[in-house]
Amino acid sequence: MPTLTFEQALLTVLEHAGNVSARPIETVPLLESVGRTLAEPIRADRDQPPFPRATRDGFAVHAAEWSSGASLRVIGQVRAGEVWRGGEVPPGAAVEIMTGAPVPLGADAVAMVEHATTIGDQVRASEGRQLAPGENVVARGAEARAGSVVVPAASVVTAAEIAEAATCGMTHLQLYRRPLVAIVATGDELVELDQSPADHQIRNSNSYALAALVACAGGYPGRLEIARDNREDLRERILQGRMWDLLLLSGGVSAGKYDFVEEVLAEFNAEFLFTGVRMQPGKPVVFGRIPASQDHPLEKPSPECYFFGLPGNPISTEVTFHCFVAPLIRALSGAGISQPRFVQATLAEDVAAKSGLTRVLPAHLTADLQRPTVRLIQWHGSGDLAANARANCYAVLPEAQDLHAGDVITVLLR
Repeated sequence: MPTLTFEQALLTVLEHAGNVSARPIETVPLLESVGRTLAEPIRADRDQPPFPRATRDGFAVHAAEWSSGASLRVIGQVRAGEVWRGGEVPPGAAVEIMTGAPVPLGADAVAMVEHATTIGDQVRASEGRQLAPGENVVARGAEARAGSVVVPAASVVTAAEIAEAATCGMTHLQLYRRPLVAIVATGDELVELDQSPADHQIRNSNSYALAALVACAGGYPGRLEIARDNREDLRERILQGRMWDLLLLSGGVSAGKYDFVEEVLAEFNAEFLFTGVRMQPGKPVVFGRIPASQDHPLEKPSPECYFFGLPGNPISTEVTFHCFVAPLIRALSGAGISQPRFVQATLAEDVAAKSGLTRVLPAHLTADLQRPTVRLIQWHGSGDLAANARANCYAVLPEAQDLHAGDVITVLLR
């Protein structure tokens, strides 16, 4: 199978993301819903706002009288949480009002207190101030009508969706079940965190990083035991991992003598959708699916299991996750097709071209109100975890193109 370009590989993942099976639905308490995907829309239980709402402290008046410069008599006050009991506001009168309070019947605008001149119980517009009908008032139902959809299904729940659900009196939400993602780190050199590594060994950081990335993408991570560099160990871990919705294997996908991941996956009749991408880091990344088996769990929405074989170097693992794995997890979470989080920023320095590879390199994005800028982080290759920790994004550098300070480039957020 030929190695794909970065764009071809991403399109392949997104194509499959658009065809994943529907997820089971579960009821979840509101504050446990953050990061999950709505299975049903949130509907307004009443008009929003449920009354004409003042957006400024000031005076509820007839706009035409205010604009004419007439002196108006202040006949009372209404605060947020109160209702004006004085009947319709008559001509020549004004009601002092606070932000968020219901606008009294008869008044059609709110004059800001900063634009008013008061003498005793009389108030008038400061010199040159005009007022249009409806100004500084949100009409009843302007934001949403009772029964209308305020948050559509397939939305990922953030603080904004929590606030809207709370406004609608919802204590629980209907959400898609999080996809179950099995994580297998491979390699004889790996030890777990509770072990003391020998000089030739390293701690199993990749599976912890992947678990965090999976959770942030909306999945439920499960770390399986380390698979050692032999076919038997790999076969056992893949046999376990195929029972999950997605299987992530870290390491063992290069061309080394003991890189057996692709060979063992082939024993399970795996369909390989790509086996390499022209990118740095992450070139050996593998994507495919294992077909249905007779022993798959009944609760799985689909008997097939997608898998990624990710390079073992930590930055390669994280880059390929953000580029390819996260969009598939979001789709498996019920959120539909979504691209990686790409933005545009101005390059802060010259960068020489590298032929034949799209480079996705650790970088630091500095954002201000005028123009975000991005600068590459100095690193010592894709095993440099310290450099990755200093970065807050990845600069996406196109193939065979010299770049200069001031050029606008694509940045991958993380």
